Amino acid sequence: MTVPVSPSVTAVVCSRNGARTIGACLAALDRQTVRARTQVVVVDDGSTDATAAIARSFEVELVCHGHNRGIGAARNTGAARARAPVVAFTDDDCLPEPGWLEALLRAHGRPSVVGVGGPVVAARTTNLVLQYLDAYPPLAPLELDLAAHPRLAGRIVLYLRRAWSDAPPEGARAVLAFPGANMSFTRAALAAVDGFDEGIRFGSDDEDLCSRLRRAVPDGLLWLDPDAVVRHDFAGTLVDLLRRNYAYGRGHARAFLVERERRWPIVFPTPLAVAAMAVGWRRSPRRLLIPLVVTALLPQGPLSALRHHQLDRLGFTGLRLCEEAAHDVGMLTGVLAHRRRRSAAHRSKRQ
Repeated sequence: MTVPVSPSVTAVVCSRNGARTIGACLAALDRQTVRARTQVVVVDDGSTDATAAIARSFEVELVCHGHNRGIGAARNTGAARARAPVVAFTDDDCLPEPGWLEALLRAHGRPSVVGVGGPVVAARTTNLVLQYLDAYPPLAPLELDLAAHPRLAGRIVLYLRRAWSDAPPEGARAVLAFPGANMSFTRAALAAVDGFDEGIRFGSDDEDLCSRLRRAVPDGLLWLDPDAVVRHDFAGTLVDLLRRNYAYGRGHARAFLVERERRWPIVFPTPLAVAAMAVGWRRSPRRLLIPLVVTALLPQGPLSALRHHQLDRLGFTGLRLCEEAAHDVGMLTGVLAHRRRRSAAHRSKRQ
């Protein structure tokens, strides 16, 4: 297959030690309905496995970082090699549906659109963790109603309302931000915000870019097209679930510290409430109420069990609590690490 001189879209895949999955990802890109008009760029971000060798077996442009620089830098490297007016991003453990790029390009034809994304769904549902990720996708777009609730009380009400709703938004619509596994932007839009924040090594780089883009191009639309589907091959283990959410928390910590106008850190209230109750009620019979409080705040388990008639889905509540706790720990450690670095820099200047 000959790579077009003037492609319509550039697909960027960033990978670090992705030898297990990147072959399937690139094969899925080869099956795109607009493959003849697509430039594929793979950025190997300091891998120590066979990622680069596997990428070379496909018709792609491969760029290798000598050492790991993080997701923000890797995406900037890929975007810098783009020759097309639209740059799409996905991850090495993702399987874009054949019509993915075609749907993105079609939506980019809408007036005022500067970015387009789509759903990210679980590629497998072979165990409880994967079933949970399929029912409650962690890589979902941020909806516009977040902007309507900037204050803490409003965010808590929105959090509770969403917890009790088992019907996520559907259809084509404007959104606040896309997940990095399924997003695309015009090259002009990326240039307007100087690309991704290279200080974000994993997690929330997508949300950060969308936030800066909304400020730089206030009349621009970030559009979600439900036909632009990407399947994510999650590892499906509790350890991976915790690792990812811890990393997201670290990324959100940087966004909170950098964006001066953001009043509140992104912290989930249920783990904090559980910790407070566990300490305050440790010698009280009321501690037996903690599971009931958790279920009231995180009812995903009972709701899904009733909907699908599967009792094992009651475990979804515990998985959600683990997700949120890992994120909060990541947020806290990210803020503390920033303060330590700032204190060290201050001491260095004084010396």
